[in-house]
Amino acid sequence: MGDDAAQARVAAKVLTQAELVGVALPCLCEFVWVLRKVYRLRTGDIAAAIRALLAADNVRMNRPAVEAGLAMLEANGDFADGVIAYEGHWLGGEAFVSFDKQAVALLTAAGQPARLL
Repeated sequence: MGDDAAQARVAAKVLTQAELVGVALPCLCEFVWVLRKVYRLRTGDIAAAIRALLAADNVRMNRPAVEAGLAMLEANGDFADGVIAYEGHWLGGEAFVSFDKQAVALLTAAGQPARLL
């Protein structure tokens, strides 16, 4: 975010000079949470930041899971719920199951099997 100029310079240097930057899904979920709750960024700005990372030549992520998270985020849901639903399906789960009414409604509206507990 650049709120600490010295840290921002170090981070930018490391990211641009690294041959490969692997970004784990839990890291992205935390990234989205911090941007939303701490910095109060708009959904579109958060999605743009993630898409910029996806576009970087030296960044590797689980792209299908990230896209699922982005779809959920851009539907005014929680990025992490989209990632969790994707990964659960990838692991062989038949449906996303949650107490979260909004997550279940958004996934169902997107044609994904989901069930409210």
